[in-house]
Amino acid sequence: MKALLQRVTQASVTVEGDVIGQIGPGLLIFVCAMPDDDEAAVNALAAKVSKLRLFKDGNGKMNLNLAQAGAAALVVSQFTLAADTSRGTRPGFSYAAKPDLAKALYEHFAAQLIELGHTVETGQFGADMSVALTNDGPVTIWLDTAKA
Repeated sequence: MKALLQRVTQASVTVEGDVIGQIGPGLLIFVCAMPDDDEAAVNALAAKVSKLRLFKDGNGKMNLNLAQAGAAALVVSQFTLAADTSRGTRPGFSYAAKPDLAKALYEHFAAQLIELGHTVETGQFGADMSVALTNDGPVTIWLDTAKA
């Protein structure tokens, strides 16, 4: 499973003019399931995200994790993280998981974060979404369970 984390001061997802998910300070997490992913990979990714110390402590050092910072997560599905740009100028997306598997793993990831005690908002799987954010830092982290 691939994930792109952005530390934000705020983020929101809008579908057809309606805000369907929004957070204040926290992590905007774009996730992409790959064909070989399973619930174990999702659980490992959720645990990693939960423990990453990406938030500033009182001394301005990145020493706090999501819970310690009192931050929330906005989880958005994004199959384009699996883009193959090795040939030509048009990306291919055949390396992403098929929609049924991708949706199940995306929903499981959000549920795992909730089970780990985090406040979680989500986008809408398969929808044409507008994502607004204010990157904090900027801090942007790439995670890939296949390379862990």
